[in-house]
Parts: sequence; structure tokens; C-alpha cells
Amino acid sequence: MSATRTWVPPGPYDLVRNLGVLRRGPGDPAFRVAADGSVWRASRTPLGPGTIRIARHGGSIEARAWGAGADWLLDRLPALLGADDDPARFRPRHRLVHEAHRRHPGLRLIRTGLVLESLVPSILEQKVTSDEAYRAWRLLLWRHGEPAPGPETRLRVMPDARGWALIPSWEWHRAGVDGKRSATVVRAARVAGRLEEAASMELPQAMARLQAVPGIGPWTAAEVLQRSNGAPDAVTVGDLHLPRIVGYALTGRRGTDDATMLELLAPYADQRYRACRLILLAGVVPPRRAPRFSPGDIRAL
Repeated sequence: MSATRTWVPPGPYDLVRNLGVLRRGPGDPAFRVAADGSVWRASRTPLGPGTIRIARHGGSIEARAWGAGADWLLDRLPALLGADDDPARFRPRHRLVHEAHRRHPGLRLIRTGLVLESLVPSILEQKVTSDEAYRAWRLLLWRHGEPAPGPETRLRVMPDARGWALIPSWEWHRAGVDGKRSATVVRAARVAGRLEEAASMELPQAMARLQAVPGIGPWTAAEVLQRSNGAPDAVTVGDLHLPRIVGYALTGRRGTDDATMLELLAPYADQRYRACRLILLAGVVPPRRAPRFSPGDIRAL
């Protein structure tokens, strides 16, 4: 059985770009963009597993959902798509940001309302390359997740909190996840109920709630709350690339650190994450000088 819902955005809307922040690399078992432009997601909701297909039809967006979590997903469809976001509050202060804002009128900050769903892959991305983290996410979902309800057989629903906590050490190792990151996932899974409460908190309280778990710092907390809460000011600090990109895009100078990035973003107080999204969409990045980082492989140890 499936259920449907239609939502009409108040203006221009970029479906794939807005929901694309939930995709964890190519081949993400929980996220797929079909050839017709529709977006498929598999989620573990408070009511159980659910699959949702979201597609544009003229000026409206239509969704169909399957599984025990179908009603939960459809009830929160507008929030997921950014209905709670208020882009009118944003005021560009730099020419580059103004141009990106003009070119992308359909940008909205989405809100899943699910914390663990974004927390686990964000922990996997700590201090490793994206390719390593994406591979780990794929392997863990295929081995320890479950088939998503509905007709899309290539989707997987991630484990529940207990499932994450029970993954044995050799399975983490097989996925290329070191002991520090796997231990952080397990600690988070054991207090998942308390962490999920952060989805309805204001940003400072939500950041504090997540960072109360050892191994979760400002970088991870911000990456989660950008997705679970649609927090427009959840700027990512501690990132290897973002300060350099922001600094180069806004000043033309290299070597920007977190402190300088935050100074440059000060005019966008309460909207710093949105400003960073627009800066990244502008595509102005410093020329590469050093060779790419060569990732290690703990599976060889």
C-alpha cells in the first residue's frame, strides 16, 4: 500500500539540488535520482522504515510513500522540501554572493526532522576522504540495513539505533572505519532518543546536545543540523576545504582559516550556512597546488 501528497512551492524550486545534500556520494543505498528527475529516499522514521518518491509535476511537487513510515514522511513533506525556510531574510553583502543568489532562486534549506539519519554518515566522514566515507556508508547499509519498502528494489533503510550499536568490530574494519569513528557511532546510537530531540531545538541547544557525546564536535554537529533542522546559521567549522573556498571566493586570497572565515561571514549572521551554500554554488575555488591526498586503508592492517 502507498499514500500520496502534493505540495505547491511558493516560487522557483530546485528539487534535486535541495534534496541532494542528503545524498552520501554515488551509489548511496538510501538515495537515488531517477532518469525522470524524481528523487527516491529510504528513511527510518519513528514509525518504522519508509520510502518516498518525490517528483515535479508542473508547478507542484507530488510525493508517494510506502512502508510503516509512509504517513510520517508525507506529514513532514513540506518541511523536508524547505517550507519552513525563509530565504527572504537573506541579504547578500558581496557581489559574488549576490550573483549566486540571483542565479539560484529555487534554493531552499531542507529539514528532515531525523538526527541519527544524518549523524551516522557525518561521523563516518570525520577526517577521511569523501570516497572512503561514502564507501563505508554503502557497505554498512548493504550488510546491516534492510530492503526499503515499495517498488524501488535498489534502496536500503539504515539500521535502527540498536542495529548500529550491535555491529561487530570486524564489520566496521571491513568497511574501512577505524575504532574511533565506530565507537562514536555506537555511543550516539545508545543515546539516540536524546539526540533525536535536537531536531526540535534552537541551534545553540541542538549543537550542545549533539556535542555532549564524546567524538562529536562542532564540524559533525553542524553537518547534521544543516540537514535535520534546516538551520540557516549552522556554519561548518573545522573543515579542510570550506575556509579556503570561502576566503578565496570573497577576497581572492589563499590560506583562509576558520577564524578568518567566520569574520568574512559575520555580515551574514543567522544565515551563514545559506551564505556558504551560495558561495559553493558560485564555483569559485582556489587553484590546486598540492597533489591530492592519498587515503589509507585500515583493512590492510
